[in-house]
Amino acid sequence: MRPTCPRSTAIEDHTTPTEHPSARSPVAARPGSKSATGESAAWSNVARLIHISRPVLWINTIGTGVVGMWLTGQLWDPQALPILLWLTLPFNLLIYGVNDIFDQDTDALNPRKGSIEGARIEPGEVRLIAWAVAGSNLPFLVYFVLALPPLAVALIVLYTGVFVFYSTPPVRFKARPFLDSLSNAAYGLPLLIMPVALGEPPVWPAVTGLLAWSVAKHAFDAVQDIEEDRVSGITTTAVRLGPRGTALWSGAWWLASTALFAIVSLPVAAVNIAIAGILIVRLMRQPTPATGRLLYPLSVAFPYIAGSFASALLLAGIFLGTYP
Repeated sequence: MRPTCPRSTAIEDHTTPTEHPSARSPVAARPGSKSATGESAAWSNVARLIHISRPVLWINTIGTGVVGMWLTGQLWDPQALPILLWLTLPFNLLIYGVNDIFDQDTDALNPRKGSIEGARIEPGEVRLIAWAVAGSNLPFLVYFVLALPPLAVALIVLYTGVFVFYSTPPVRFKARPFLDSLSNAAYGLPLLIMPVALGEPPVWPAVTGLLAWSVAKHAFDAVQDIEEDRVSGITTTAVRLGPRGTALWSGAWWLASTALFAIVSLPVAAVNIAIAGILIVRLMRQPTPATGRLLYPLSVAFPYIAGSFASALLLAGIFLGTYP
Protein backbone atom coordinates (compact mmCIF):
# COMPACT_ATOMS: atom_id res chain seq x y z
CA MET A 1 0.00 0.00 0.00
CA ARG A 2 1.36 3.41 -0.88
CA PRO A 3 1.85 6.06 1.81
CA THR A 4 -1.13 8.26 2.42
CA CYS A 5 -1.14 11.91 1.53
CA PRO A 6 0.61 13.95 4.24
CA ARG A 7 -1.93 15.03 6.83
CA SER A 8 -1.91 15.83 10.49
CA THR A 9 -2.49 13.08 13.00
CA ALA A 10 -5.17 15.11 14.71
CA ILE A 11 -8.69 13.77 14.66
CA GLU A 12 -10.46 14.72 11.46
CA ASP A 13 -12.47 17.63 12.80
CA HIS A 14 -10.72 20.91 12.15
CA THR A 15 -7.78 20.97 14.54
CA THR A 16 -4.37 22.14 13.40
CA PRO A 17 -1.40 19.77 13.40
CA THR A 18 -0.14 21.17 16.72
CA GLU A 19 -3.50 21.57 18.40
CA HIS A 20 -4.86 18.77 20.56
CA PRO A 21 -8.67 18.44 20.30
CA SER A 22 -9.04 19.04 24.05
CA ALA A 23 -7.40 22.46 23.72
CA ARG A 24 -10.69 23.84 22.45
CA SER A 25 -12.73 22.37 25.30
CA PRO A 26 -13.85 24.92 27.93
CA VAL A 27 -13.75 22.13 30.50
CA ALA A 28 -10.18 21.25 29.65
CA ALA A 29 -9.13 24.88 30.04
CA ARG A 30 -9.91 24.90 33.79
CA PRO A 31 -7.23 23.74 36.25
CA GLY A 32 -7.85 20.45 37.98
CA SER A 33 -10.27 19.10 35.39
CA LYS A 34 -8.32 16.05 34.18
CA SER A 35 -11.21 13.65 34.71
CA ALA A 36 -13.56 15.93 32.81
CA THR A 37 -11.00 16.17 30.03
CA GLY A 38 -10.71 12.39 29.89
CA GLU A 39 -14.48 12.01 29.76
CA SER A 40 -14.68 14.56 26.98
CA ALA A 41 -11.99 12.71 25.01
CA ALA A 42 -13.83 9.40 25.49
CA TRP A 43 -17.08 10.84 24.15
CA SER A 44 -15.14 12.39 21.28
CA ASN A 45 -13.75 8.95 20.41
CA VAL A 46 -17.22 7.41 20.57
CA ALA A 47 -18.58 10.10 18.23
CA ARG A 48 -15.67 9.52 15.90
CA LEU A 49 -16.26 5.76 15.82
CA ILE A 50 -19.94 6.30 15.08
CA HIS A 51 -18.97 8.55 12.16
CA ILE A 52 -16.58 5.88 10.86
CA SER A 53 -19.42 3.32 11.01
CA ARG A 54 -21.44 5.40 8.49
CA PRO A 55 -24.86 5.48 10.22
CA VAL A 56 -26.58 6.46 6.97
CA LEU A 57 -25.75 2.95 5.68
CA TRP A 58 -26.84 0.98 8.76
CA ILE A 59 -30.10 0.29 6.92
CA ASN A 60 -28.18 -2.33 4.92
CA THR A 61 -27.55 -4.44 8.04
CA ILE A 62 -30.11 -3.65 10.74
CA GLY A 63 -32.92 -3.10 8.23
CA THR A 64 -32.19 -6.42 6.56
CA GLY A 65 -32.09 -8.14 9.93
CA VAL A 66 -35.47 -6.74 10.95
CA VAL A 67 -37.05 -7.79 7.64
CA GLY A 68 -35.48 -11.23 8.09
CA MET A 69 -37.24 -11.50 11.45
CA TRP A 70 -40.58 -10.37 9.99
CA LEU A 71 -40.27 -12.89 7.16
CA THR A 72 -40.51 -15.62 9.81
CA GLY A 73 -44.03 -14.33 10.53
CA GLN A 74 -43.07 -12.88 13.92
CA LEU A 75 -43.58 -9.18 14.58
CA TRP A 76 -41.09 -9.46 17.44
CA ASP A 77 -38.95 -12.33 18.70
CA PRO A 78 -36.77 -11.66 21.79
CA GLN A 79 -34.22 -14.20 20.51
CA ALA A 80 -33.51 -11.84 17.61
CA LEU A 81 -32.45 -8.95 19.87
CA PRO A 82 -28.72 -9.86 20.22
CA ILE A 83 -28.40 -10.23 16.45
CA LEU A 84 -30.19 -6.95 15.80
CA LEU A 85 -27.98 -5.12 18.31
CA TRP A 86 -24.88 -6.57 16.68
CA LEU A 87 -26.09 -5.36 13.28
CA THR A 88 -26.06 -1.73 14.44
CA LEU A 89 -22.80 -0.04 15.49
CA PRO A 90 -20.59 -3.13 16.09
CA PHE A 91 -20.94 -4.78 12.69
CA ASN A 92 -20.98 -1.53 10.72
CA LEU A 93 -17.83 -0.45 12.53
CA LEU A 94 -16.30 -3.75 11.46
CA ILE A 95 -17.29 -3.23 7.82
CA TYR A 96 -16.24 0.38 7.46
CA GLY A 97 -13.55 0.64 10.14
CA VAL A 98 -11.53 -2.19 8.58
CA ASN A 99 -12.18 -0.69 5.15
CA ASP A 100 -10.95 2.75 6.24
CA ILE A 101 -7.77 1.30 7.77
CA PHE A 102 -6.74 -0.31 4.48
CA ASP A 103 -8.08 2.41 2.16
CA GLN A 104 -6.22 5.40 3.54
CA ASP A 105 -4.36 6.02 0.28
CA THR A 106 -7.55 5.99 -1.81
CA ASP A 107 -9.61 7.93 0.73
CA ALA A 108 -7.01 10.70 0.83
CA LEU A 109 -7.86 11.40 -2.83
CA ASN A 110 -11.62 11.03 -2.46
CA PRO A 111 -13.57 14.28 -1.98
CA ARG A 112 -16.55 12.34 -0.57
CA LYS A 113 -14.59 11.23 2.47
CA GLY A 114 -14.88 13.29 5.61
CA SER A 115 -18.66 13.61 5.25
CA ILE A 116 -21.64 11.43 6.14
CA GLU A 117 -20.57 9.26 3.18
CA GLY A 118 -17.51 8.08 5.07
CA ALA A 119 -14.63 9.16 7.26
CA ARG A 120 -11.10 10.00 6.19
CA ILE A 121 -9.06 8.54 9.03
CA GLU A 122 -5.59 9.45 10.23
CA PRO A 123 -2.78 6.89 10.77
CA GLY A 124 -2.89 7.65 14.50
CA GLU A 125 -6.49 6.41 14.66
CA VAL A 126 -5.77 2.90 13.39
CA ARG A 127 -5.15 1.41 16.84
CA LEU A 128 -8.33 2.96 18.28
CA ILE A 129 -10.41 1.60 15.38
CA ALA A 130 -8.86 -1.87 15.55
CA TRP A 131 -9.48 -2.18 19.29
CA ALA A 132 -13.01 -0.81 18.94
CA VAL A 133 -13.84 -3.29 16.17
CA ALA A 134 -12.52 -6.21 18.22
CA GLY A 135 -14.03 -5.04 21.50
CA SER A 136 -17.50 -4.41 20.09
CA ASN A 137 -17.75 -7.57 17.95
CA LEU A 138 -16.01 -10.38 19.82
CA PRO A 139 -18.48 -10.53 22.76
CA PHE A 140 -21.36 -10.93 20.30
CA LEU A 141 -19.53 -13.61 18.31
CA VAL A 142 -18.77 -15.57 21.50
CA TYR A 143 -22.43 -15.33 22.51
CA PHE A 144 -23.57 -16.53 19.07
CA VAL A 145 -21.29 -19.59 19.28
CA LEU A 146 -22.80 -20.48 22.65
CA ALA A 147 -26.44 -19.64 21.95
CA LEU A 148 -27.25 -20.18 18.27
CA PRO A 149 -27.53 -23.27 16.06
CA PRO A 150 -24.27 -24.30 14.35
CA LEU A 151 -25.58 -23.36 10.88
CA ALA A 152 -26.47 -19.85 12.07
CA VAL A 153 -22.99 -19.50 13.58
CA ALA A 154 -21.41 -20.66 10.31
CA LEU A 155 -23.43 -18.08 8.37
CA ILE A 156 -22.44 -15.32 10.81
CA VAL A 157 -18.76 -16.29 10.48
CA LEU A 158 -19.14 -16.21 6.68
CA TYR A 159 -20.88 -12.82 6.86
CA THR A 160 -18.12 -11.42 9.05
CA GLY A 161 -15.28 -12.98 7.10
CA VAL A 162 -16.44 -11.66 3.73
CA PHE A 163 -16.38 -8.07 4.96
CA VAL A 164 -13.04 -8.44 6.74
CA PHE A 165 -11.40 -9.98 3.66
CA TYR A 166 -13.09 -7.46 1.35
CA SER A 167 -10.59 -4.89 2.63
CA THR A 168 -7.75 -6.90 4.17
CA PRO A 169 -4.69 -8.08 2.20
CA PRO A 170 -3.72 -10.45 0.77
CA VAL A 171 -7.27 -11.51 -0.15
CA ARG A 172 -8.68 -7.98 -0.49
CA PHE A 173 -11.74 -8.61 -2.67
CA LYS A 174 -12.04 -4.83 -3.13
CA ALA A 175 -9.09 -4.81 -5.54
CA ARG A 176 -10.24 -7.85 -7.54
CA PRO A 177 -12.67 -7.00 -10.34
CA PHE A 178 -15.97 -8.91 -10.22
CA LEU A 179 -15.04 -10.51 -6.89
CA ASP A 180 -15.43 -7.09 -5.27
CA SER A 181 -19.00 -6.86 -6.51
CA LEU A 182 -19.90 -10.53 -6.01
CA SER A 183 -18.55 -10.55 -2.44
CA ASN A 184 -20.98 -7.77 -1.56
CA ALA A 185 -23.83 -10.21 -2.06
CA ALA A 186 -23.12 -10.84 1.62
CA TYR A 187 -25.25 -7.79 2.48
CA GLY A 188 -28.25 -10.04 1.85
CA LEU A 189 -27.18 -12.72 4.35
CA PRO A 190 -29.20 -11.40 7.33
CA LEU A 191 -32.35 -12.56 5.48
CA LEU A 192 -30.87 -16.05 5.81
CA ILE A 193 -29.12 -15.72 9.17
CA MET A 194 -32.20 -14.52 11.03
CA PRO A 195 -34.62 -17.36 10.19
CA VAL A 196 -31.91 -20.00 10.66
CA ALA A 197 -31.08 -18.51 14.08
CA LEU A 198 -34.78 -18.51 15.03
CA GLY A 199 -35.39 -22.03 13.77
CA GLU A 200 -37.64 -20.99 10.88
CA PRO A 201 -37.39 -21.78 7.14
CA PRO A 202 -35.86 -19.01 4.99
CA VAL A 203 -37.88 -17.33 2.24
CA TRP A 204 -35.43 -18.29 -0.49
CA PRO A 205 -36.67 -15.99 -3.31
CA ALA A 206 -36.29 -13.02 -0.95
CA VAL A 207 -32.83 -14.18 0.17
CA THR A 208 -31.48 -14.79 -3.33
CA GLY A 209 -33.15 -11.63 -4.62
CA LEU A 210 -31.37 -9.51 -2.03
CA LEU A 211 -28.05 -11.25 -2.73
CA ALA A 212 -28.40 -10.29 -6.41
CA TRP A 213 -29.57 -6.77 -5.52
CA SER A 214 -26.50 -6.22 -3.35
CA VAL A 215 -24.12 -7.27 -6.15
CA ALA A 216 -25.72 -4.67 -8.42
CA LYS A 217 -25.64 -1.86 -5.91
CA HIS A 218 -22.00 -2.29 -4.97
CA ALA A 219 -20.79 -2.03 -8.56
CA PHE A 220 -23.11 0.89 -9.32
CA ASP A 221 -21.93 2.89 -6.29
CA ALA A 222 -18.28 2.28 -7.26
CA VAL A 223 -18.72 4.18 -10.53
CA GLN A 224 -18.30 7.50 -8.74
CA ASP A 225 -14.88 6.39 -7.41
CA ILE A 226 -13.44 5.17 -10.72
CA GLU A 227 -10.95 8.02 -11.05
CA GLU A 228 -9.65 7.81 -7.47
CA ASP A 229 -9.41 4.01 -7.60
CA ARG A 230 -7.58 4.11 -10.93
CA VAL A 231 -5.04 6.63 -9.61
CA SER A 232 -4.49 4.42 -6.54
CA GLY A 233 -3.96 1.34 -8.69
CA ILE A 234 -7.16 -0.40 -7.56
CA THR A 235 -9.03 -2.27 -10.29
CA THR A 236 -12.65 -2.65 -9.24
CA THR A 237 -15.49 -3.98 -11.36
CA ALA A 238 -16.38 -0.37 -12.16
CA VAL A 239 -12.81 0.45 -13.19
CA ARG A 240 -12.60 -2.67 -15.37
CA LEU A 241 -15.99 -2.20 -17.09
CA GLY A 242 -16.19 1.59 -17.12
CA PRO A 243 -19.42 3.48 -16.34
CA ARG A 244 -21.42 2.14 -19.29
CA GLY A 245 -20.33 -1.48 -18.78
CA THR A 246 -21.03 -1.19 -15.05
CA ALA A 247 -24.52 0.08 -15.80
CA LEU A 248 -25.15 -3.05 -17.87
CA TRP A 249 -23.63 -5.30 -15.16
CA SER A 250 -25.70 -3.71 -12.38
CA GLY A 251 -28.79 -3.60 -14.55
CA ALA A 252 -28.58 -7.35 -15.18
CA TRP A 253 -28.30 -8.11 -11.46
CA TRP A 254 -31.13 -5.71 -10.57
CA LEU A 255 -33.28 -7.35 -13.24
CA ALA A 256 -32.56 -10.76 -11.69
CA SER A 257 -33.43 -9.43 -8.23
CA THR A 258 -36.71 -8.05 -9.56
CA ALA A 259 -37.68 -11.47 -10.97
CA LEU A 260 -36.91 -13.12 -7.63
CA PHE A 261 -38.75 -10.47 -5.59
CA ALA A 262 -41.77 -10.91 -7.86
CA ILE A 263 -42.14 -14.48 -6.57
CA VAL A 264 -42.70 -13.02 -3.09
CA SER A 265 -44.42 -9.70 -3.88
CA LEU A 266 -45.25 -8.09 -7.22
CA PRO A 267 -45.57 -4.57 -5.70
CA VAL A 268 -42.09 -4.83 -4.18
CA ALA A 269 -40.71 -6.04 -7.50
CA ALA A 270 -42.34 -3.08 -9.25
CA VAL A 271 -40.78 -0.57 -6.85
CA ASN A 272 -37.41 -2.28 -7.23
CA ILE A 273 -37.37 -2.16 -11.03
CA ALA A 274 -38.65 1.44 -11.07
CA ILE A 275 -35.81 2.80 -8.91
CA ALA A 276 -33.17 0.58 -10.51
CA GLY A 277 -34.41 1.64 -13.94
CA ILE A 278 -34.01 5.33 -13.11
CA LEU A 279 -30.45 4.78 -11.92
CA ILE A 280 -29.40 2.64 -14.88
CA VAL A 281 -31.03 4.81 -17.57
CA ARG A 282 -29.51 7.99 -16.14
CA LEU A 283 -26.05 6.43 -16.01
CA MET A 284 -26.37 5.03 -19.54
CA ARG A 285 -27.30 8.47 -20.89
CA GLN A 286 -24.26 10.09 -19.28
CA PRO A 287 -21.79 7.31 -18.46
CA THR A 288 -19.28 9.20 -16.32
CA PRO A 289 -18.09 9.05 -12.70
CA ALA A 290 -19.66 12.50 -12.24
CA THR A 291 -23.07 11.00 -13.06
CA GLY A 292 -22.38 8.26 -10.52
CA ARG A 293 -21.74 10.94 -7.89
CA LEU A 294 -24.91 12.78 -8.90
CA LEU A 295 -26.98 9.60 -8.57
CA TYR A 296 -25.42 8.41 -5.33
CA PRO A 297 -28.02 10.08 -3.05
CA LEU A 298 -30.80 8.19 -4.85
CA SER A 299 -28.75 5.00 -4.58
CA VAL A 300 -28.42 5.56 -0.81
CA ALA A 301 -32.17 6.18 -0.61
CA PHE A 302 -32.93 3.04 -2.66
CA PRO A 303 -32.92 0.56 0.29
CA TYR A 304 -34.85 3.05 2.45
CA ILE A 305 -37.60 3.43 -0.15
CA ALA A 306 -37.84 -0.19 -1.30
CA GLY A 307 -37.26 -1.57 2.20
CA SER A 308 -39.93 0.67 3.75
CA PHE A 309 -42.42 -0.36 1.07
CA ALA A 310 -41.64 -4.06 1.52
CA SER A 311 -41.81 -3.72 5.31
CA ALA A 312 -45.18 -1.98 5.19
CA LEU A 313 -46.65 -4.77 3.06
CA LEU A 314 -45.10 -7.44 5.27
CA LEU A 315 -46.38 -5.85 8.48
CA ALA A 316 -49.84 -5.44 6.98
CA GLY A 317 -49.82 -9.13 6.06
CA ILE A 318 -48.79 -10.13 9.60
CA PHE A 319 -51.44 -7.92 11.23
CA LEU A 320 -54.21 -9.04 8.84
CA GLY A 321 -53.29 -12.68 9.15
CA THR A 322 -52.51 -13.10 5.47
CA TYR A 323 -48.79 -13.79 6.10
CA PRO A 324 -47.32 -16.28 6.49
